[in-house]
Amino acid sequence: MTKSTPAIATRRGFLRSAAAGAGLLAVRYPSIAAGDDWSEAARILARIKPPVFPNRQFDITRYGAVGDGKTDSTEAIRRAIAECSRAGGGRVVAPAGDFLTGAIHLRSKVNLHVSAGATLRFSPDPRLYLPVVFTRWEGVECMNYSPFVYAFEQQNVAVTGAGTLDGQASCEHWWPWVGRSNCGWRQGDPNARADRNALFEMGERDVPPADRVFGEGHYLRPQFIQFYRCKNVLVEGISVRNSPMWEIHPCLCTNVTVRKVTVVSHGPNNDGCNPESSRDVLIQDCLFDTGDDCIAIKSGRNRDGRRVKTACENIVIRGCTMKDGHGGVTIGSEVSGDVRNVFAEDCRMDSPNLDRALRLKTNAVRGGVIEHIRMRNVTVGQVADAVVHVDFFYEEGAKGPYQPVVRDIEVRNVSCQKSRYVLYLRGFPSSPIRDLRLEECTFENVAKPDVVENVEGLRLTGVKVNGKLVAPA
Repeated sequence: MTKSTPAIATRRGFLRSAAAGAGLLAVRYPSIAAGDDWSEAARILARIKPPVFPNRQFDITRYGAVGDGKTDSTEAIRRAIAECSRAGGGRVVAPAGDFLTGAIHLRSKVNLHVSAGATLRFSPDPRLYLPVVFTRWEGVECMNYSPFVYAFEQQNVAVTGAGTLDGQASCEHWWPWVGRSNCGWRQGDPNARADRNALFEMGERDVPPADRVFGEGHYLRPQFIQFYRCKNVLVEGISVRNSPMWEIHPCLCTNVTVRKVTVVSHGPNNDGCNPESSRDVLIQDCLFDTGDDCIAIKSGRNRDGRRVKTACENIVIRGCTMKDGHGGVTIGSEVSGDVRNVFAEDCRMDSPNLDRALRLKTNAVRGGVIEHIRMRNVTVGQVADAVVHVDFFYEEGAKGPYQPVVRDIEVRNVSCQKSRYVLYLRGFPSSPIRDLRLEECTFENVAKPDVVENVEGLRLTGVKVNGKLVAPA
């Protein structure tokens, strides 16, 4: 190794509430002090408290939902949520059965509980996710199709239970919008490329987010579960399958718990859980088997991310299992608002279709600071690429004026039985990767030497590669 409405954010509703929401995440906790690494994780965990709900039950079948897999139960579910909210909160229960639905909008003090044997099956008809709502799409704010399960500026909200949420996305529905010929799209079919470019260009021109209107006639796929500017959020127990794109997306939220969730979805951009510009987040005892990153921590894209200027910080990941995916724990690429204080421990990763264990991706258009990242006690069976991957040349690479900063990363007691590289590190000469430490790690069946470009402060202590102790660096 060498250095080389209350629930629906309509356009009008967003205009009323944008100013009020801007201060939601104003409070900042201090970064990690020297020598205070995992005690800071303990302090973060002490702050995270799942919401508690009144002991009231609102069975969706009482409001007209039919679990036959054919009857549209959208309005029945909405009536149950509205009644629960009027009563002061409680559980909106989907009992055993197969319920077809469109967009579900949660309100404060409402726990959407999907019982064992229940499936909420989301219609592939895009019209059922209108009117457009205020959202963030790949790190840029806009008005777009509603996420399938959505909450905007609510407090004490949850999706729980042992049941399943099935987005019914496939190479026939939603996924062809990406415009890839390997999944249902054919030359001449509509796709998202023009809309994606238009949205990013609006962000660069500071077009007001409420005027960046997509939805019907456009092809930006909605997320599955999105909490936007919410406080006290819980996602627990459920199985999530077949999403149009990102699965669980807490954005600009505080006090978030995601635990004992199973995500199996192999479509394009099917990230498992993407906390974005959120603070105090616990992701625990989950299983991710995905078509993109298992966990991807983000904070906004380019000029629009710098405008919102809200870091994603104080993230704890514990006891999770990662199977297929581009990265087990990923940070980026939308990190223009900074990411700090990320702790991952006691996880298991293993798949020939999992590319990397710890992945950081950024470039000179994103900019941003990624700092104070800790991973320990992680067991990796195999990854296809690198165990630790830090790349400043993602997408636009050096073609921008914003120098990314990556510093203070520690990987301790991590083992891997098979990989192409241990380290794949590519910084810029003008902005090297700084202070990356590996301690007491073991890596077997490593196929190639490390790639290490523009790195300062790389330290290896007690590291074995292919049975040999590496000299301290």
